[in-house]
Amino acid sequence: MENPLNPVTDTTQTETAVAEVAADNGIEESPLTPPEIPPTFTELGADPAIVAALAEQGIEQAFPIQAMCLPLAREGRDLIGQAKTGTGKTLGFGIPLLMNIESSGTKGAAPQALIVVPTRELCLQVATDLERASAKMGTRVLSVYGGRAYEPQIDALTRGVEVVVGTPGRLIDLAQRGNLRLGEVRVLVLDEADEMLDMGFLPDVERIVALIPPVRQTMLFSATMPGQIVNLARRYMTKPTHIRASTPGDESATVDTIEQHVWRAHPMDKVELLARILQAKDRGLVMVFTRTKRKAQKVADDLTERGFAVASVHGDLGQGAREQALRAFRTGKVDVLVATDVAARGIDVEGVTHVINYECPDDEKTYLHRVGRTGRAGATGVAVTLVDWADIARWQMINKALGLAFAEPVETYSTSDHVFTGLSIDPRVSGKLPRTSRTRAGLGAEQVEDIGGPGKSGGQKAARTPHGSRTTDAPAKKKAATPDATKRRQRRRTRGGTGPASAPAK
Repeated sequence: MENPLNPVTDTTQTETAVAEVAADNGIEESPLTPPEIPPTFTELGADPAIVAALAEQGIEQAFPIQAMCLPLAREGRDLIGQAKTGTGKTLGFGIPLLMNIESSGTKGAAPQALIVVPTRELCLQVATDLERASAKMGTRVLSVYGGRAYEPQIDALTRGVEVVVGTPGRLIDLAQRGNLRLGEVRVLVLDEADEMLDMGFLPDVERIVALIPPVRQTMLFSATMPGQIVNLARRYMTKPTHIRASTPGDESATVDTIEQHVWRAHPMDKVELLARILQAKDRGLVMVFTRTKRKAQKVADDLTERGFAVASVHGDLGQGAREQALRAFRTGKVDVLVATDVAARGIDVEGVTHVINYECPDDEKTYLHRVGRTGRAGATGVAVTLVDWADIARWQMINKALGLAFAEPVETYSTSDHVFTGLSIDPRVSGKLPRTSRTRAGLGAEQVEDIGGPGKSGGQKAARTPHGSRTTDAPAKKKAATPDATKRRQRRRTRGGTGPASAPAK
C-alpha cells in the first residue's frame, strides 16, 4: 500500500526566528521533552475522580502534550501549548483547569474558568470532553454559542456554573445582557488561537479579556505559533512557558499514523472517483471536505442518489440541522459526512478512517486540520486529496510549506489502477453502492432537535404576558366570534359630532 514518507525539511531558521521573538517577549521555552513511556494520569498526580472518570472511557495513559502540560498548569503557570492536531490538547488544559477550580454547586455561582473557542462544533466538543472528565466531581460545564435560544443558556447561568465554554459572539452578548459575570474567572483558555486570529475574532477576544480579572492563569493552545500568537502572549500572559509536544528531530506537520495520497483529478470525474473510494476495504466513517457551501450540498446530494448514507454540515444549514448531522454521524446512522471547513476543527469522532479533500484546501493550516480528523489518539487513518488542474499551484505551495512528497500529484481517474491497489478497493465496484450494502439507517433516522433560536425557547415563539414577562406557551387563541358579532355593523352618522343622525324619512 502506497505510503510515501514525509521528507524532513530544514526549518532551523524559522524555528530560531520564532524562538528569538518569543524570548524577546518574555516567553520561556520549556526544556521538557515528551516521555518515551506514556505515564498514567495517576502518576501525573491527576485528581482521583478525574482518573476514575477517564478510566471508564478507556483513557488511562497520557499523551505527550498532556504529560508535559499537567504539572506546570497545575502550579497555575501561564502556558502556550503546541501540538499536532489530534494529540489530546483538550485534556492537556482541561485536567489542570478542573483541578484548579472549586466545584461548589452554589446556586447562582459565577464561572471560575472560561474557554474561548472559534467555532460552535469545537465548543460542543470541548464542553463534552470536560463534562466526561469531571463526571465524578460535580463540576458544572456550560457551552454557549450562537444559533441556539438564549433562554436555556441564561437559565443555566442563573443556576450557577463553574466552567463556561463559548464562542466570542455569544459570550459578548451574554456579558452585555448581564447574564454572564466574568469577574470571578481565575482560569482563561484560548483554544485554537491561530484560528481565532484568522477568523477576525481578535477584537472580540480583547473585549472578553477586558472583563476578566488581570490576576488569573492564562493558557493558550495552538497547533502553530505565528507572530500574532506571540503578540497575544505578550499582552495577556505573565512569563508564559512554551510547551512544544514533539520529539527531537520530528519536523513533520502531520502524525505518522496518517497515510496520505494526493491525486490530480478532473472535476467531472470526481464524484465517480469518490464513490469508489467510499467502497474501500475495511473503511469506517468518512469525512469529505469542500471549499464552498454549495459544493458540499451538491456532493452530499450526489452521494445520496448513489446509495450512500450521507449528511452535510455547512453554513447554510440551521444549527439544529448541523447538530442533527453530527449526531447521526457519531452514532453511525450515516457513515459519510460532507462538510466545509466549519467542521475542520472540533470534530473528534471515533472511527473516522478516511478523510477526503474533495477540493484543494486554501492553505497548509486548513490541510492539517482537515487531515487531522482521522488518525486521532494514536489510531491509523487515510487522507486523500483531489487536486484540480487549476489548483496545482495552490497545492504546490501547501506541499512546500509542509515538506510533503507530492509536488507533482499523479493524474488520476475513477478507473486508474493505483486507486484500487492503493486503497484496497475491489476493481469490480461501480459508482453506486450495491443495495445489499445499504445498511445504515440514514439521516432521516436522527430527529432534528428543536433548539429554537435567539429570542426563542423550545422552538416556539416567545409570547409576552401583560406584565412583559416571557412565556413559551403558544399565543392565546382569539375568542370565537359570536353570530351577533359577525353581523355587519350599521353605520352611524352624527351631526356636528354631537349625536346620531335621525333616521331617513320613509
